[in-house]
Formats: sequence, C-alpha cells, structure tokens
Amino acid sequence: MSTVQISAADVNKLRQQTGAGMMDCKKALTETNGDFEAAIDYLRKKGAKVAASRSDRESNEGVVIARTSEDGKNGVIIVLACETDFVAKNAEFIAFANAVANIAVQNLPTTVEELGQLEIDTETGRVKIADALLDMTGKIGERIVISTYEVLIGEKVVPYIHGNFRLGVLVALNANPAGVDEAGKDVAMQIAAMNPVAVDKDGVDSSVIERELEIAREQIRAEGKPEEMVEKISAGKLNKFYKDSTLLNQEFVKDPSKNIAQFLNGVEKGLTVTAFKRVVLGA
Repeated sequence: MSTVQISAADVNKLRQQTGAGMMDCKKALTETNGDFEAAIDYLRKKGAKVAASRSDRESNEGVVIARTSEDGKNGVIIVLACETDFVAKNAEFIAFANAVANIAVQNLPTTVEELGQLEIDTETGRVKIADALLDMTGKIGERIVISTYEVLIGEKVVPYIHGNFRLGVLVALNANPAGVDEAGKDVAMQIAAMNPVAVDKDGVDSSVIERELEIAREQIRAEGKPEEMVEKISAGKLNKFYKDSTLLNQEFVKDPSKNIAQFLNGVEKGLTVTAFKRVVLGA
C-alpha cells in the first residue's frame, strides 16, 4: 500500500483529466503512489469510465446556442465544443447545449466557471453542469467543454443562430416597439454577415483607429501624394472604414439605400442598437 500523501488537488486534477468518480480517482492515485499516468491505466483496467486525459485535445467543433429570457431583456450565447463534427450533430449533444443555455439565461452567471456550478437534470439525476460535462467526456470519448459564454442585457435583446449552430448573434436595442423582433433579427443577420467591429465609431478601440490611420498613411505615401495631403486623405479613409465596419453606419444588406441607423429609425423613431455579441464556432 502507498505511503504517498494524496491531496484533494491531486484527486481533482485526475478527475478533471479522466471524468472518473472522486473516490475512484483517490483510490487509483493511492494504489499507484501518485503517478498520474499509472493511475489512468489503473482506472481503465478497473473498467472505470475514463476520459483518457483529453485536456490537451482540440475542441473546434460543436454548437453555438443564442437564447433570450421570456421578457426579452437578457440574452446568452454559449458554445458547447467537442472534437468532431459527428458528435456535434448528435441530437443528445444539441439538446444538452440547449438545456445549458436555458439554465444560463435563467440565472445569468458571470463566468463559465460559475455556469459550471449550476445544476442540470441528467439521466442519473440532478448534477452540476461541470460534472455533467465530465460525464459526457467519459461517455462519448471526446473532450467536451463550454468554450465560450457571453451575456447581453438590454431593453430588448434579440437572438439569431446561423449556419446549423455554427454562428450565434445577440443584439440589444434601446426600446421594445411593435415589429422590434423582426427588425432585431434583420440587424442580427446583418451582424452575422458583415461582422462589424463596433456599434458606432465611438465604440471603436483607439488602437484600431490608429492602425487604420497608419495603414492609410502608408498607402497614400506609396501612391506618391504630397505629405501635406496625407492627413486629410487618411481621415477620409478612416470615415470609409467607419461606414464599412461599424454597425449603425453599414449599408443595410436588405436595402442598400439606407444604413442600419436609418433602417431602425424607420421602424421606430429613436430606435437603435446599444450593444451586440457575435460568436463563431472555432474562432
């Protein structure tokens, strides 16, 4: 019998690696003098449900779920990630992702870690989401994690999922007039397609502005323009960047005669976007 002291941290680490039960992990480490690789082999030999040390695997497949609360004031996006497209298309996997999204939007935890501590109903009873993920990893044999979790709050939040759960959008608006759901979906589809960097120019990070200006200056100089014209022309190029890359200034894809700000103002005077989230699978 081993005389090596096995700490709770060691037991938890093995459990995270394998998905096996806490007591099984403690016994495995005790029997193998704290050797993690040997402990994994021990668990496998004993027929324990082992996730085969998958913490280093890439989880680039999965599903993106965007969900809002019943009152439409809160929204979440989660990415339930796995290793293969085969698992991502599994109905049970998608149902689990939807269940997690429902719990998230009802409780609005602030982090993935907090979300993992909330409970979910499973075939074996009610367990923490983090434990359910470990159980799925052991059962399916792929690394399964919640790789992304975003929250958005507004007067009206509209969700959109694009491309067979591969891209999710939430858009928050400042009012909830008639027709806002359809308008919000149109704007969310615009965000999915055009990938704006911010709601408006005021939301663009200063480092992005400086980078765009520097690129513009170098382009202008390369064209042989006089130095005294560089700043004026680069400012014009920056305005073009705002038009192409900020949501409210972008041409509305469904009607290029107006931008998004004008489109929303036509739905309800003063209606505008306050924030958005865009999440792409594997990004």
